[in-house]
Amino acid sequence: MSVPCNRCGQPLPKWELSRQERAQCPDCGAYSIVRVFPALFYSQTAPAAVEMAAQGEAACFDHPAKRAVAACGHCGRFVCQLCAVDFKGGVWCPSCFAAGDLRVKTAERENSRTLYDSIALTVALAPLVLWPFTALSAPIALFLAVRYWRRPLSLVRRWRWRSAFAILIALSEIAAWIWGASYLLMRSRA
Repeated sequence: MSVPCNRCGQPLPKWELSRQERAQCPDCGAYSIVRVFPALFYSQTAPAAVEMAAQGEAACFDHPAKRAVAACGHCGRFVCQLCAVDFKGGVWCPSCFAAGDLRVKTAERENSRTLYDSIALTVALAPLVLWPFTALSAPIALFLAVRYWRRPLSLVRRWRWRSAFAILIALSEIAAWIWGASYLLMRSRA
């Protein structure tokens, strides 16, 4: 597998792609900006067979039946051969690789994560007891749910229903405030 030049289509040299994002074509001299997945630099041999986990062995977080070969250098989850992403001298799980800051040279193990989905839901629901506070809490809950939608949720598998529910509640609170303000405005004009 090779990365073609944008101008002439000839393969770009892999050694240039491995050390920088900008590569010069040896044929036409054009510069291309390329961001490649680290698997491009692996040998093209067949992947090693993924072994099944025996009783009492560590298993992959995403594939419970597969034997773990490493722990994620960012969050500490166990990963199998299929899930292990070797990047910048460390092993990452797919979710940390997809959501993580890839500029970090040495990743520290994570003991906990901020659960922005739960915070957004709490900010949206708690002020319902004292209705006037929803004028401030609804936009904050909406911001938190939308801004942190793509962040990894937890070290334990969870779904995004909290964020979706917080968005629905926040939008309904904002709609109620808009309706109330327009009702009072129309009533004062009459």
